[in-house]
Amino acid sequence: MRVEVDRDLCEANEVCVAMAPAVFELDDEEELRISSPDVPEGEIERVTQAVASCPRNALLIRE
Repeated sequence: MRVEVDRDLCEANEVCVAMAPAVFELDDEEELRISSPDVPEGEIERVTQAVASCPRNALLIRE
């Protein structure tokens, strides 16, 4: 499972960062950074919830 961000939609509001901080973070310029595009087994549920909770639908899951 991979997670991707659509930079045109992302507002960096940190919902995903709060839900899955091991995978998502904001860089120094407040842009979303995905630290692990290949989602670790232990983070799948958190990342799935973060993707579903994104207010801008800017996150995508690829199998």
